[in-house]
Amino acid sequence: MKSRNLGAGLGSVSAIGLGCMGMSEFYGPADRAQSLATLEYAFEKGVTFFDTADTYGLGRNENLLSSFLARHREQITLATKFGIKRDGPLADRRIDNTATYMASACEASLTRLGIETIDLYYAHRLNPGVPVEDTVGSMAELVKQGKVRGLGLSEVSPETLRRAHAIHPIAAVQSEYSLWTRDPEDGMLQTCKELGVAFVPYSPLGRGFLTGKIRSVDDMAVDDFRRTSQPRFQGDNLQKNLSVVDALTRFADSKGCTPAQLALAWVLAQGDHVIPIPGTRTERYIDENIGAGSLSLTAEDISALDNLAPKGAVSGERYTIEGMRHVDI
Repeated sequence: MKSRNLGAGLGSVSAIGLGCMGMSEFYGPADRAQSLATLEYAFEKGVTFFDTADTYGLGRNENLLSSFLARHREQITLATKFGIKRDGPLADRRIDNTATYMASACEASLTRLGIETIDLYYAHRLNPGVPVEDTVGSMAELVKQGKVRGLGLSEVSPETLRRAHAIHPIAAVQSEYSLWTRDPEDGMLQTCKELGVAFVPYSPLGRGFLTGKIRSVDDMAVDDFRRTSQPRFQGDNLQKNLSVVDALTRFADSKGCTPAQLALAWVLAQGDHVIPIPGTRTERYIDENIGAGSLSLTAEDISALDNLAPKGAVSGERYTIEGMRHVDI
């Protein structure tokens, strides 16, 4: 697989990473053995960039990765996150960026992961009541202590990134980005490129919607969080949004690829500093995602895809009202 560079001297990683969240929570029942097999398969296929967070599965996702990391630590770049505190349901979460909590969260993640240093440590969400300069200043102390190699931010504005980068070099910004979530085009992609910061899109396949495999709510598990926390997957919104994936599927058929591969190739085409992290729990989708890396898109293809789902074409917000309060801070 081709490689791309993270910022702040963290070096190169596979051009397509693996988001591990769904292996522990959110998308219905997960099989631990299957997830471990998928991690190994991804590594065998050249994936070297793996993403988790302390809140995924309330720590279980980091625990899941520990045995895998023990076998391949020197070849893997591991990203995790802090800042979202919850003891149970997602709706009960709160944001904590204080230095005290950050230090304890970092220690807990290191213990669960079974490693001495976190390669890329993101502030998962920012508390608007805490200046980003204070948050990043405290994160920089973890770098000085050797517990973290590089710093990242998630779901922030271009202005916030500039303020943070002035305090300590930021290696990556992670935000949702796909054909049906185009917000980062309002300055973030350009700002990252200007500052030498990698941009890491999560949910580059629209939380699975752009695969074409979700046609109704019945195609999701009963405990799938998209049913309750993702307005785009609910009611009339879902039915209206099918027109986007239907058009994408027709385009993919003409290119001889799957809708998922076409959507992921479009994300990759947005710049060499863009490193998407699609999530999956099975080996066959690892192969499908990797295949997107060899798909060649012409300028005309990219323009046509841009017009397929322009901003405002998708029905429904990507989070609930409460969830949207903590993005673009």
